[in-house]
Amino acid sequence: MNKEVILSLGLTTIVGLSMGIGSLLSFFVKETNKRFLAIALSFSAGIMIYVSFMAILPEGMELIETYFGEHSNFIALGGFFGGMLITAIIEKIVHKYGGHYHGHDEHEYHHEENGEHLSKLGLMSAVAIAIHNLPEGLAIFTAGLKDISLAIPLAAAVILHNIPLSIAISVPIYYSTGSKKKAFVYSLLVGLCQPLGAIIGYLILSKLFNDLVFGILFSIVAGIMIFVSLDELLPSSQKYEDHHISVYGAIAGMAVMALSMSIFHHH
Repeated sequence: MNKEVILSLGLTTIVGLSMGIGSLLSFFVKETNKRFLAIALSFSAGIMIYVSFMAILPEGMELIETYFGEHSNFIALGGFFGGMLITAIIEKIVHKYGGHYHGHDEHEYHHEENGEHLSKLGLMSAVAIAIHNLPEGLAIFTAGLKDISLAIPLAAAVILHNIPLSIAISVPIYYSTGSKKKAFVYSLLVGLCQPLGAIIGYLILSKLFNDLVFGILFSIVAGIMIFVSLDELLPSSQKYEDHHISVYGAIAGMAVMALSMSIFHHH
């Protein structure tokens, strides 16, 4: 494996391991800081939206243009909306058979009396988030292969929203079983689905990697990131706090991403 593959896989693994942070935090924080969660989620959304529209999708278009000229935009946009569609289908399947995991509040678990239900809720959340982590891992890995300076802020955004997602897994399992170890292990295993997604993507596509494949992948990744932001991050943020806080958090995320890209001199 070359240097880019090792760096990208290492970065994706670090992101996956961050699921353990949220699990640990949930054991020590007596009450969920709703404003912090709202800002963290919307801040992540702002980073993802900005980087998708200002860097990932334009770069995908540019790479495809080398092969298809003036028709490259149609191919890139097809990949962009295809990424959204794929993610939407995965979400629908997960929610139909595994329940919905967005917007859980720790206080809900304090008032829940049925331990078996709580345990099931935690497991359903784990399955749902694990599946949704696979394309995110591939997204960070793909970005890192092409430009590590683009992957680092993207990884930071995913880490920010991994923490509250891991709380959605660990809190119900902890309250139903009383086992911090079990709650932590489940969260960590779910997080490791991100490097797993990267490895699966690399094994399938490694022999096909060229500028055209990168261009199409970038377009798909941009669609995935926009869908995750609109379907998961912003709605969850608004459940925790006034929607204006979510808007300000998203704008702050965009501003930080813009500054980061300027500092790293990303093209």
